[in-house]
Amino acid sequence: MTLLLAAVLACYTAGTLLPHFLRGRPTLQNYVAHGLACAAGLFGIALGAAGLAAPEPLTASITSTIPYLSFAIRLDPLAAFFVLTISLVGLAASIYALGYVTEFYGRVSLGALGSLFNGFLLSMTLVVMADNGFFFLIVWELMSLLSYFLVVTEHEKAEVRYAGFFYLIMTHVGTAFIILTFLIFFQNTGSFSFDVFRHPDTPLPQGLRTFAFIAALIGFGTKAGIVPLHVWLPYAHPAAPSHISALMSGVMIKTAIYALVRVYFDFLGGQFPWWWGFIILVVGAVSALLGVMYALMEHDLKSLLAFHSVENIGIILMGLGAGMIFQTYGLKEFAALGLLAGLYHTINHAVFKALLFLGAGSLLYATHTRNMEEYGGLLKRMPWTGFFFLVGAVSISALPPTNGFVSEWLVFQSLFLSFHIPSIFLKLMLPLAAAMLALTSVLALACFAKAFGISFLALPRSSHARHAGEVPGSMRVGMALLAVACVVLGVAPMVVVPLLDRIIAPLAGVSIADKVIALDGWALAPVNVEFSSLSSPALALLLATLSLLGLGLVAAFGGLAKARHSKTWGCGINLSPRMEYTATGFVQPIKRVFSTIYQPTVKLEQEFLEESKYFAKRQQFEFHIEPVFQKYLYDPVVDFFLAMAGRLRVIQAGSLHLYLTYIFVTLVVLLLIAM
Repeated sequence: MTLLLAAVLACYTAGTLLPHFLRGRPTLQNYVAHGLACAAGLFGIALGAAGLAAPEPLTASITSTIPYLSFAIRLDPLAAFFVLTISLVGLAASIYALGYVTEFYGRVSLGALGSLFNGFLLSMTLVVMADNGFFFLIVWELMSLLSYFLVVTEHEKAEVRYAGFFYLIMTHVGTAFIILTFLIFFQNTGSFSFDVFRHPDTPLPQGLRTFAFIAALIGFGTKAGIVPLHVWLPYAHPAAPSHISALMSGVMIKTAIYALVRVYFDFLGGQFPWWWGFIILVVGAVSALLGVMYALMEHDLKSLLAFHSVENIGIILMGLGAGMIFQTYGLKEFAALGLLAGLYHTINHAVFKALLFLGAGSLLYATHTRNMEEYGGLLKRMPWTGFFFLVGAVSISALPPTNGFVSEWLVFQSLFLSFHIPSIFLKLMLPLAAAMLALTSVLALACFAKAFGISFLALPRSSHARHAGEVPGSMRVGMALLAVACVVLGVAPMVVVPLLDRIIAPLAGVSIADKVIALDGWALAPVNVEFSSLSSPALALLLATLSLLGLGLVAAFGGLAKARHSKTWGCGINLSPRMEYTATGFVQPIKRVFSTIYQPTVKLEQEFLEESKYFAKRQQFEFHIEPVFQKYLYDPVVDFFLAMAGRLRVIQAGSLHLYLTYIFVTLVVLLLIAM
């Protein structure tokens, strides 16, 4: 494992440095930067797999002259799982980028873009392996800053600069709470070592434990994108290059999930009151439902996917919240099941969301627009992209036999097991959360019926779509890798569950792989096979058999019919793109049902013919969804600080003598306090 770790670090470091020595040669910079990232991804996958199988964690440490700082890393099963996830998505994004970044030739420095790309992947890898709080904060901040610079790649656009600034502010608000979390542990232990956090001489008092729980939820929840801290995602993800969006949504926000599991189940020992798990469950359920509801209203494809990141983070937290509740009542096997479901959905979401962002990037590459209203008919022009996007859409909609179905089924099962909890209140709340998850799943299916249907089917609705063509081979290979992963993770849970069990057993205090895997590995069961069971391979085989049977019956009774081409019958009227469903029209009924939440602003302009007021010459319809959280939560806070800053401007008189006086008075006050 040591050699694999050295290879990963060496490849990422070389990919960060070498492109700067190849100035003026963008093609070579592209191949060097992303080729080294591909190599690092392959080594990282091997390192993650080795870490999951290793009997003991891999540790390494380099001391520094800075007090409390130690460059310590630890590759235990939890860290190895996230290294594997980061490396898998990073490999696909690196292959994809070989073709995608050719769009930036002559507009963006490929040396800077490739260098930042490698540095970003390296920082995420170090975040999940850091074994010292001080070192963790350094690489966490490095990850945040590098991702900011990647978001503002096209900084000449005003909306991109605004998105980057918004993201930078929000991520540093989160970092402040993360620092506060580690300071609580430091105050109790006198060290930033994670090992000391795990085994303190004196346990944290309950008040400080609660404070650490809340601070960690806010700090890491900001990066994860939980409601109402999610507002930066719909700005940053669309603004970034698409392969960067895939990394940010697929794996960067998962580093926050890693950190929450590390703090709650590792540092705090998995001991918490019931209401901690209940808060996580509520936050997850609300984030999942509101995330998918706002995604439905988006016509910018990348903004739609950004809101779905909020939804799926919510689903992950629902699994973790259920696990924490079961852990409170000593139901360790059910707690392990909830944790397993959350982590399973973590890697599943990383794979299918990265695939969808790469698919969106392919559409942007081919059409030069993110607006779905200008798509249509792209399946004939981009068949491979359409197929891979469909696999991602089916996966995120939790349809069999793909991976999203398996992990969401496990989350459902962990929620349905609430009847084992002695609390009547929680017996009611967990099924209610399951009902919210069911509604979320239905809306997600509607959303991706819209996303795929409006984008790929019917007739082109703009010149962008009419002149689109299939993307380069490297981009298709990157998407194909993730599409295959979606299917494998869906039909082979008997391979994934034992690996996840190696992570969960030391955290929950019990191993459940033998109770979740049933029928000699051909079925999954939520600890008890008599309660429920699911066979993904059998389900996949049944679907394939029925499909082949249908084709066989058509061939048997229909014969080898020749292909005939004719126009679609439209009551004697030639069909045109104006007759198609639009993204706006598709979601109109849902918008009306949930109008209380959306608070839509509708604008309809009509111009009639002079001969008759009954025949419209021109109609223009617009609707706008009220940004509720930004308007009622963030804008008042910003206005307050701006008002305070305006009042404090009186102390900025422009006099050097006055400023020196301020410094002198401050020093005197500090000396008096110190005495």
